[in-house]
Amino acid sequence: MNNPIEVAMYDVSQIFLYPVLIAIALLFAHAFYALGAFGWQALQRKRGLAAGFELHSALAADASLTPVELETLAVKRLEVARIATRVAPMLGLVATMIPMGPALKALADGQLADVSRSLMVAFSAVILALLAAAISFTVVNVRKRWYASDLAAIEHRMAERDSAAAELAREVAA
Repeated sequence: MNNPIEVAMYDVSQIFLYPVLIAIALLFAHAFYALGAFGWQALQRKRGLAAGFELHSALAADASLTPVELETLAVKRLEVARIATRVAPMLGLVATMIPMGPALKALADGQLADVSRSLMVAFSAVILALLAAAISFTVVNVRKRWYASDLAAIEHRMAERDSAAAELAREVAA
């Protein structure tokens, strides 16, 4: 590894280890926060509390919201967890690969303790990243189903209301 480009690439890649590890730790913490919020919302929905039905609550607060605006609200609510679902495994791979360079170098130098330390970081990071992704994936998919169901109910209710209003208008006109 005497080529200056190879040395530069190696050095630059090593700079990213700690930021990637911090990002994985944040995603892991966020996954458990999202899981707790999800559990709380599931409990509220089970009990029939309005707070568990965000789209219905938003419509109750502002009756002028359209189904498209409600869908946008649902997408916005899922955005961070959806990003975490996709980014966490990527960062886990990055966090696995970065320590492999020093591990292989330490192996070549016969420093097995350094190999062990580097591999420990690599495997721990990917495990935490995959757990964060799995938790976030579950939360996103169930919430997506909830929001789709709520949107369908809202659209059905709006259609019935519009139909009733049209019927009333016909009766008044007649």
